Amino acid sequence: MITLKKEDGAADLAGITKLSVGVSWDPSAGASGGILGIAKRKKGVDLDLIAILMQGSEPVRFAGLDSLDPLGNGSVLHSGDEQTGAAAGDDETVHVTFNDVPSAIDGIIFVAAAFKKGTSFEKANNVSFKIYDATGGGTQQVADIWPSLLGGDNANAIARAFRNGNVWQLEVLDRKGKIKQGDKQALLRFALQ
Repeated sequence: MITLKKEDGAADLAGITKLSVGVSWDPSAGASGGILGIAKRKKGVDLDLIAILMQGSEPVRFAGLDSLDPLGNGSVLHSGDEQTGAAAGDDETVHVTFNDVPSAIDGIIFVAAAFKKGTSFEKANNVSFKIYDATGGGTQQVADIWPSLLGGDNANAIARAFRNGNVWQLEVLDRKGKIKQGDKQALLRFALQ
């Protein structure tokens, strides 16, 4: 098991053949209580977890939004779009089986974003990113990232997995920023910063 913080730099994932990254959040009622607050919590807020697959410095595929298996071989799988934050546990998860990722893919950047117009991190409570060693079907948590909810940012580059020779490594990024909502190109540019 590894325990990873941003300050630690990249950690070798030797022995870890499957990694899962999850994001969870709770819907916020904002300042409204009563019936209006209950309706807002039920509607929730739609955050999105996206795994951007890199070939060198170029994004070539992504898992998330409307693409659950971008490589078509199950090596990078997205759990599907949770639109309210009301699910138990992780609301959205990306699973990566490193041995099956094509050799042309040398990096994966995990981004959480309030991608749809009218959503933001400010409308969510208790946003948390968890990284798990899922080798052998287990779920050993190796990192937990809690971003600040202050400010108007609507995107967070959580972590980056990358090849270093024959070994995958993982580093925590926890890099916040603002993207134009609904703009996939803006999302990809943000991931590359």
